[in-house]
Amino acid sequence: MIVRLLAAAGALVSGAVHLKLWFDGTRHFDVVGPAFMLNAVAGLVIAVLLLTWHHWVPLFLAFGFGLSTLAAFVISATVGLFGVNASWSGPYTWAAAIAEIVVIVAALFAARAEGYERSLRQRQHRVPVGGQHLD
Repeated sequence: MIVRLLAAAGALVSGAVHLKLWFDGTRHFDVVGPAFMLNAVAGLVIAVLLLTWHHWVPLFLAFGFGLSTLAAFVISATVGLFGVNASWSGPYTWAAAIAEIVVIVAALFAARAEGYERSLRQRQHRVPVGGQHLD
């Protein structure tokens, strides 16, 4: 549960940073503005799901949230994204990037600790939870 709490905190921090940046002016960009607001709402929803629903779906959502948000920033900082060119400078940039890395890593650790990785491997090899191959 501690790892889920870390993932939830990371999602909240990332969402809060994107909401602050939305209020600071990114809302005026055509595609990026709505994406920042969506990120803020998604961070809150995913954090709540991580803490209230003990299932693999919130972990999957958290992993996807962190990975896609971080990837969008890297693309924006390297070649530009929808006309926006970001840079690796400023406290909000680093806070969001670190929070997104925390979300990614924590979601993966939680999935492994809760046995979701193991059960997936068992399904791939058609091994029942208690035992032998079905082949």
